Amino acid sequence: MSYQLFIGNKNYSTWSMRPWILLKQAGIAFQEHWIQFDSFEPDSQFKTEILKLNPTGKVPALVDEDIIVWDSLAIAEYIAEQHPDKNLLPQDKKLRARARCISAEMHSGFQNLRNLCPMNVEADLSHIGKQLWAEHEQLRNEVARIDQIWSERPSEDQFLCGEFSIADAFYAPVVMRFECFDLPISASGKSYIDKILSLPSVQQWIAEAKQEQMFVPFDEPYRQTRDEYLKK
Repeated sequence: MSYQLFIGNKNYSTWSMRPWILLKQAGIAFQEHWIQFDSFEPDSQFKTEILKLNPTGKVPALVDEDIIVWDSLAIAEYIAEQHPDKNLLPQDKKLRARARCISAEMHSGFQNLRNLCPMNVEADLSHIGKQLWAEHEQLRNEVARIDQIWSERPSEDQFLCGEFSIADAFYAPVVMRFECFDLPISASGKSYIDKILSLPSVQQWIAEAKQEQMFVPFDEPYRQTRDEYLKK
């Protein structure tokens, strides 16, 4: 079994981060194919490349021999199904249901967080975060819900559903957003952030995102150049 995972820029692509972290953290071998973000116009190089695999024209896409799986949630479910020994979905029925629910909630919800606080691994946009926090009640409500999800894990030293699961892979990019914009969080939520940031897979993603040293205007609502607001 040899997986091919097609992803976008690690500095920006939350959808790409989810299956990449899942595979890396589970120790499942795969070959990474990086497609550079651009203008995303219909005739752009990015769209030309990804449309060969995914009819929606988006990353990520997973190729398993003659099977192509697209959409990060579908990929996560497929990987969990193919590797039951990795327990990427909890064995406990109740925890398994919760893992699916909170993963789907992240996959389809939190639109204000997505729109106002796009992932930018290399940037420190804490000053923007303070302004957004003061001005957007719906953002504050979504952050409160995320904080609740993170704080409801079985115990402080565990992941969202006990052991590492697809749910944690889905909330890893959310952690990146909280770090970039320095959004307020409870002590329990902060301990979860620290737990995710300590994962070798997440540390590798962050390091490689910073190595890209690319600036994609489409994904930069708060910076005019790459040199602005870089993390020290």
